[in-house]
Amino acid sequence: MSSLAVERMQVEVEGSGDPVIMLHGLGGTSNTFCPQVLGLGGRYRTIRPDLPGSGRSPLSGSLSIQSMVDAVAKAARAVGAERAHFVGHSMGTIVCQHVAEQHPELVRSLALFGPIHQPPEPARKGLGDRAAKARSEGMPGIADQIVQGTLSGDTKSNAPVAVALVREFIMRQDAEGYAKNCEALAAAQPANLDRIKCPVRLVTGDEDPVAPASNARAMAERLADARVTILNRCGHWSTIERPQECNQVLRELFGGRA
Repeated sequence: MSSLAVERMQVEVEGSGDPVIMLHGLGGTSNTFCPQVLGLGGRYRTIRPDLPGSGRSPLSGSLSIQSMVDAVAKAARAVGAERAHFVGHSMGTIVCQHVAEQHPELVRSLALFGPIHQPPEPARKGLGDRAAKARSEGMPGIADQIVQGTLSGDTKSNAPVAVALVREFIMRQDAEGYAKNCEALAAAQPANLDRIKCPVRLVTGDEDPVAPASNARAMAERLADARVTILNRCGHWSTIERPQECNQVLRELFGGRA
């Protein structure tokens, strides 16, 4: 594995084969996809940035979904991923959709876990409130709120390591970087799904309050080549809560068997 900086955005590159670019969500890091990197067994070249203001990537200037799109496109070309499979979680799925619309030549397929087209209006206000809370109180209260509100009941009861990992994701975020990411997500505009022609797989949990199954199905209806998978007893952190099922979706999509 190698790590490099593309204009201060930290990027991990591992394995060989067809490139797969993996984009985490709000509060996540490149480690959101550790179970998928392990599950793919080195057969693909995985490229995992910490998006600006998240994880190890410092905040640099203003932040928006568009600036994330631009940073990801630049990183893809910097590492020689001229055409890649894109995998996203949560906020990262919005970035993936915009990359596919604006840079279709870069995108072979999309795998969207906990997919969001755009935040609903109540969520936009809630994200603004959460940004203010991060600045005034720091991350502990937000971490506990995320654990309680976005993981499935089964995960909270039977997968304590997954609970600890999600809490650690949030606790380790820089408060100002997290706040700026909240504000970027709150201002997110939807991609034009009608213009996305590559194969798309939308995966969400049956207990996901952020990306419910009804939203994934509505997105699929507008996409040229899309299928939806609903994971049982799964909340919003599907790559962590149900890694084997998520890995199977990726293997089928990348192998052209889905």
